[in-house]
Amino acid sequence: MRAIKTDEGENRRKTGAEVKVEVKNITCAYNGHVALKDVSMDVMRGEFVAVMGPNGSGKTTLLRAIAGMIKPVKGEVRVYGSISYMPQKDYVNPNIPMKVWDVVAMSILAKGKKFRWSVKLSEEEKRAVEEALRAVAMFEFRNAPFTDLSGGQQQRVLLARALATKPDILLLDEPFNGVDLPTQEKIINLLSELSSRGITVITVVHNVSPLIHHVSKIALLNKTLIAYGKPEEVLTAENTLRAYGVSIPVTVCEEGYLHPLFGDIHG
Repeated sequence: MRAIKTDEGENRRKTGAEVKVEVKNITCAYNGHVALKDVSMDVMRGEFVAVMGPNGSGKTTLLRAIAGMIKPVKGEVRVYGSISYMPQKDYVNPNIPMKVWDVVAMSILAKGKKFRWSVKLSEEEKRAVEEALRAVAMFEFRNAPFTDLSGGQQQRVLLARALATKPDILLLDEPFNGVDLPTQEKIINLLSELSSRGITVITVVHNVSPLIHHVSKIALLNKTLIAYGKPEEVLTAENTLRAYGVSIPVTVCEEGYLHPLFGDIHG
């Protein structure tokens, strides 16, 4: 989890709008190998954005660039407000006996890039930890060893850790890995609720179909930005062919939403 902040007032003065994330023509590379090229996109306050594309398309790189964890070799990223980042995998040392409560509290203790060696939380901070655990239905496990939890339960605790700092912008990398369908549905509904309350949510997903009823926009990547916009604008045969090398069929549900049918294609 990483939290950073820039000048929100500057954003309002400059744009007159509630842009929360500005990605301006960024190119990112690792050891000279380009992972993402010439990507530009704006994300507004309260938008729920799904980032999708084949394996190795630069999805995680985009999140890491927004979180300030990597510096683009070209272009710039501006964020307006505080960010919490939940990585795809997060290592918690099994040799250190940490309770669920402690794992979530770590995000508050580390807030502002300075870890507080004091383990005491204020009453307000304790309430924030409790609210985050209740939001993911894990408060009853607060005293359980983190390593005793199932993979899905650990994912929910790590999501609570990202929520505990009450961020303006929430970045999630494959938050549904290892969770069962009922838990996935609960997390999606929670993210949708956070979005409706004005929190900007950007999440990398393997399969966007379960989120289609909730997301505002989709960013479709394959080393560059293939398309960015409303699901019905992005999920065209031409765009999915450019991203995946094959045209992804879609079906329309009773509510009129497009659902891509990935099958064995790695989304």
